[in-house]
Amino acid sequence: MLMVLDRRGGWLVQARYYLNAAAYPLQLAVSSPAQAWRWTQQALTARATLESQNAALRARNHDLSVKAMRFEALARENAELRALRTALPPIADHWLAAEVVDVELNGLRQRLLINRGAHNGVFRGQAVMDDVGLLGQTTRIGPWSAEVILITDPEHAVPVQVERTGVHTIAVGTGDPESLVLPYLPANADVKAGDLLVTSGLGGVFPQGYPVARIAAARHDAGQTSTQIRATPLARLTALHEVTLVWFEESHPAAPVRLTDGATAAGNGALQRQPAPPLEPLPLSSAPRLTPVPPPQQDDQ
Repeated sequence: MLMVLDRRGGWLVQARYYLNAAAYPLQLAVSSPAQAWRWTQQALTARATLESQNAALRARNHDLSVKAMRFEALARENAELRALRTALPPIADHWLAAEVVDVELNGLRQRLLINRGAHNGVFRGQAVMDDVGLLGQTTRIGPWSAEVILITDPEHAVPVQVERTGVHTIAVGTGDPESLVLPYLPANADVKAGDLLVTSGLGGVFPQGYPVARIAAARHDAGQTSTQIRATPLARLTALHEVTLVWFEESHPAAPVRLTDGATAAGNGALQRQPAPPLEPLPLSSAPRLTPVPPPQQDDQ
């Protein structure tokens, strides 16, 4: 009977449909623990994978950041070295870059410590420069380090000249890295704000014509024999990383003149004194004639 009814009316298909709908929640309940376990495993595996990938990405990011910082430092150092090389005076024979190890800037001492010494050929009284202007000179030399006294040190003085007028004077340090004074200029000296001060080549340390400072203020006080003049150094004394040690060509005309016991240490021995040529007498026709001048007449009154 059931077979005939199913064949003609499809009742069993409908009954099977409703039974399947009624059994589906039971199937879900039976299979849910296994699915939950698989989902938990997948979730834990995905979390662990993400954490490991995140850690690897963080490590890679850190390495790339360090490399980028190194590249930036190398690029900055390369740029500074190029600037130092470009700013060398034309009379430079050799040069050596040095890194600043320690900086001492106070009212009593303006000094640097660099990582070059006697093993690098550094000598006492050697000129030290940067890519903008003059810094100072070496004072104490060690095997692998040297102390540099800056031009702003109260114990340092630089022979300079005003580029515009050629007036020679001496720039003295004040203990302030932003200031120099010119105490030996007379009151009538032609100096004004904005004038460039360059080395004069005297003193046997610095070459001639290298920029030192620029006049910041010039005050002429009436009744005084000197002028109060302050200048600002061109070198960046408060932001130094690399400096330049310079060796000069002694035969160059602009090289610093070194003195030994009051005499120049170098000179041309082939140049000797020569006798002056005798004076030829003038012919009588071309000799000037002297006309007597009558004495002044006195007034009788």
